[in-house]
Amino acid sequence: MVWTLLAIAAGVIALDVLTKSIAVANLDPMRPVHIIGDVVTLRLVRNSGAAFSVASGYTWVLTIVALVVVIGIVRYSSRLRSAWWILGLGLVLGGAMGNLADRIFRSPGPLRGHVVDFVSVGWWPVFNVADSAVVCGAVLLVILSLLGFEYDGSRTGWAARHDHDDQPASAGDADA
Repeated sequence: MVWTLLAIAAGVIALDVLTKSIAVANLDPMRPVHIIGDVVTLRLVRNSGAAFSVASGYTWVLTIVALVVVIGIVRYSSRLRSAWWILGLGLVLGGAMGNLADRIFRSPGPLRGHVVDFVSVGWWPVFNVADSAVVCGAVLLVILSLLGFEYDGSRTGWAARHDHDDQPASAGDADA
């Protein structure tokens, strides 16, 4: 299970690094590329804050928070028995590490680096693949929790009431 989690995270990191590299090499911050009118554009932005540019100027704090999240997920991963939880945490881990790499390795310097954002959709703030992975993974984990699908594969609440695995598939199976 841990290897699956790490493989998902590695896939997110690879896609994030690749797309950020392409964006930095090809996008001019002053000239956005319009994909679908003004609704979807590619716009190069360097973000010193967290999501939605919150906490700008506190990059070192965000770096520490991201490190704590990464360490927590890795430590917690040995308890995982649910494929859906592995997917959700793998997305969050990969996204956190993708943006953490920017904070560590990009200018203006180590632990102060700005995250590269380049996708702009409508009124939504500019984001990147790592941001998308974190949000999608977090939404999945919230839904799993609300429905009662536990990280260890057990089910409570709604999921337990609607679990059809405990019922025999046919009348003949009930006698076995």
